[in-house]
Amino acid sequence: MIARIPIGPWELALVVFLACVIVLNSFLSPYFLDFYNLIDSTFSFSEKALIALPMALLIIAREIDVSVASIVALAAVLMGVAADLGANTPTLVCLGLATGTLAGLVNGTIVSLLGVHSIVVTIGTLSLYRGIVALIAGDEAFTGFPADFAWFGQHYLGNYVPVEFVIYIIATVAFGIVLHMTTFGRKVYALGTNPEAAVYSGVSHTRYRLVLFALTGLMCGLAAVLLTSRLGSVRLNVATGWELQVITMVVLGGVSIAGGTGSIFGVTLAVFLIGLLTFGLSLVNVPGIVMNIYIGLMLISAIALPRLFDFVSNRLTADK
Repeated sequence: MIARIPIGPWELALVVFLACVIVLNSFLSPYFLDFYNLIDSTFSFSEKALIALPMALLIIAREIDVSVASIVALAAVLMGVAADLGANTPTLVCLGLATGTLAGLVNGTIVSLLGVHSIVVTIGTLSLYRGIVALIAGDEAFTGFPADFAWFGQHYLGNYVPVEFVIYIIATVAFGIVLHMTTFGRKVYALGTNPEAAVYSGVSHTRYRLVLFALTGLMCGLAAVLLTSRLGSVRLNVATGWELQVITMVVLGGVSIAGGTGSIFGVTLAVFLIGLLTFGLSLVNVPGIVMNIYIGLMLISAIALPRLFDFVSNRLTADK
């Protein structure tokens, strides 16, 4: 499996950056390398990282979904309403997954049938889903979740490893296999590299878009289950700003915003890079708004640096 996953200069650079972050944070705080602190830090990024996995496939296929945070909020609020009405844990989990999948299918259907660019469609559904959340929740907080529902977001396997993190690792392996070792993954790359040629080769734009958007919605629903389970309550502003962080994880991981290139390995490295960076900054009391500035700078750098390298490389080649 490892031999078939593309590991290029960008992934190697991420390994170096990750090592630098670990070394720097270990000097800034004596608590950074504590095992229990490190494992608990995964709570801060596992849910967003789950959404980054299907987002990587979407962007590789030249699509994008900026409504993911709103889908998480919609699924979470509907679970909150159901919990207050007495729904049990299996019902809540199924409701969260179904809501996310349905919202993703709505995005994919509009993109496929109307031919509108996905960024335009999902900006619209971002407002739509968040508006529904505001209509349902208002200023109310939903807290009536059953006690066993907390297992997903608060339980540890073997008293050490969070269930959330285990789910993320399993999902990462699954998405890595699908993208890098199956016909489906090759066709996703084909759609991003040359859509016209892919269509002539028999790849259905409509079917693959629907599957990718539905898969993204499903993972948003799963993230909503884990987030709601961890917090034990739901409010209007749940998951606010997640879309920026998810897209940053994907693009920083080496997935080209123009489509056609990228790997799950790179996205995984970016997830840990951002996660450990923000964890280290929180240990030295850096405000959250400052962390958002760093994340924004990382997103801009991830988009700009490859273009800068290509420009310099082309100029050097032309001079020769």
